[in-house]
Amino acid sequence: MPSLPASFFNNAVRLLIKRRRWGHDEKALVHRARDLFGVPSAFSWLWLRGINVRKVEQNEIRGEWIEPENGDQDAVILYIHGGGFISCSAQTHRPITTGLARRTNFRVFAANYRLAPEHPFPAGLDDLVAAYKWLLAQNISAARIALAGDSAGGNLALGLLLRVRDESLPLPACAVCFSPWTDLTVRDGAGLPDIDRCAMFYPENCEEFASAYLYETSPLERYVSPAFADLSGLPPILFQVSSTELLLDDSRRVHEKIQASGGTSKLEIFDDVFHCWQMLDGFLPEAGAALQGAAEFIKRYTWPDR
Repeated sequence: MPSLPASFFNNAVRLLIKRRRWGHDEKALVHRARDLFGVPSAFSWLWLRGINVRKVEQNEIRGEWIEPENGDQDAVILYIHGGGFISCSAQTHRPITTGLARRTNFRVFAANYRLAPEHPFPAGLDDLVAAYKWLLAQNISAARIALAGDSAGGNLALGLLLRVRDESLPLPACAVCFSPWTDLTVRDGAGLPDIDRCAMFYPENCEEFASAYLYETSPLERYVSPAFADLSGLPPILFQVSSTELLLDDSRRVHEKIQASGGTSKLEIFDDVFHCWQMLDGFLPEAGAALQGAAEFIKRYTWPDR
């Protein structure tokens, strides 16, 4: 059973966000997503106790360093925010990035990447490949880098792993995906779990967001829909997802496919919480538990002597 705070926020999310259609056109979709997703900038300071923030604007490398006081300077989490590929930023996802920084004592580089529809696939993924190479160029060992991302950011984290593998770059130590969107093909809802119980989305919403991101790219492209990719040779990956959200099957399918390929994958299913509940760290016990589990997974695979 979900906690009382989780039940309250499930209902609040359902009331404020869940709609069959997010707008009559792409412009309306983007406007609504950018208004609703992520923590408003006016409140992002609430999660900064004991954390230093440094902005980065170096040509194609954009984002912010989230650094715990007296943190480990050699270990880095490259965090990729969600937002349906069309909204949010490093700043809007500080509840997660600061939560991971505190619990691991690692630095977090929260990347900003170009957003659709102004910059459709592969612009955002290209930016993240550049960010990963930038970290390596700073003599940060790949064995001490972890990737993490939520929702569309989880999709991009998996896409980044595939690009890194396919370009024969050194792989990071591990990755964490919070409710990743791994299959951008549009289904009518048949076979998908808990459509009505999902607090945030309907299948129709997937069509709207995918269309804005893909432009003319096929949703079967392996860097777009990792569920259809060869997932062999990847580092250990942790998936966290809610039992009632629309994207439950997206995590389960990829988790099983990684295991079938001989890889290491862990799937944690939390009971009846809204999509990306980790965003309410400090308010939901489920958020704290999820981030603690993610931090322990990251630390397990990023020891200096790996």
